[in-house]
Amino acid sequence: MPTPVKAYKTYDEQVDLLASRGMDIGDRDAAIQELQHINYYRLSGYWYAFRRQGTSGREDTFYAGTTFQDVVRLYTFDASLRTATFASLAPIELALRALIGHALGTLHECAHLEPKVLGPRASQGGSYATWIKRYKKSLADSKEDFVKHHQAKYAGTLPVWAAVEVLDWGALTYLYGFSPRHIQNDIADKFGLTAPQLESWMKSLNVVRNICAHHGRLFNKVHAIKPKLPAVGHLPEVDKARQEMNRTFGQLTLIQHMLRTLDVGRRQLLPAVLRTYPDVKLLPISHVGAPPQWAGSALWK
Repeated sequence: MPTPVKAYKTYDEQVDLLASRGMDIGDRDAAIQELQHINYYRLSGYWYAFRRQGTSGREDTFYAGTTFQDVVRLYTFDASLRTATFASLAPIELALRALIGHALGTLHECAHLEPKVLGPRASQGGSYATWIKRYKKSLADSKEDFVKHHQAKYAGTLPVWAAVEVLDWGALTYLYGFSPRHIQNDIADKFGLTAPQLESWMKSLNVVRNICAHHGRLFNKVHAIKPKLPAVGHLPEVDKARQEMNRTFGQLTLIQHMLRTLDVGRRQLLPAVLRTYPDVKLLPISHVGAPPQWAGSALWK
């Protein structure tokens, strides 16, 4: 017996369904045109919070005042936020590569290939063996000129300060975790963090980066990984978002702090985009996790 699936609906039928559930469609032709450019189910993530809250969860019907235009405005805002977030993460990722590669280079030119030179985590369990396979695949797949140079002159063996350039963020986080604790501490100290805290930030922001890279949703997002934070008072500006660390604004606060401490990137980019949050009465900016008076923080001015 074939597996049941939802019935196909034309654009007209999709619009009719939304209207029947209480959404104000406005210009019908314009709504159909938007649905031709943005998948119905992608947009559904933006009208989810407009759905009435029932005793057993969200209902199919919408709150009064829900408009198709507001849904599209939130989608457009989120696209801009996603682009700005990805751009803001880039200089942080590049700086972490440089810091980790340089620090490990002081131990051994190929510290990444010498688990005995790294910290105890590299010699425990199978995580390092899994990581080295992943590294070798990235190396084999790379088309970078510096990789070709090392293949021709050094039999493909990259020193650690070059090897970090073929790692993705996740693999870089693992390499940081494999590093000796004093190396981890020296790098974490640049952010006012402990080594476990920085590692947790890197893991959190890797998820955010992947959301951006795969056109995911940051608006109204609850993030599964909550970063470890220093004691209250150690980083006062980060403290202001302490209760929102599982929301997008909390994750963006980590980015703003790292940009400031590293003195890299465009720190005005994310604040500028957040200020474009559309005036949607039913869904204020708190649906990104931003607390009241968020713009008054030194990180966001």
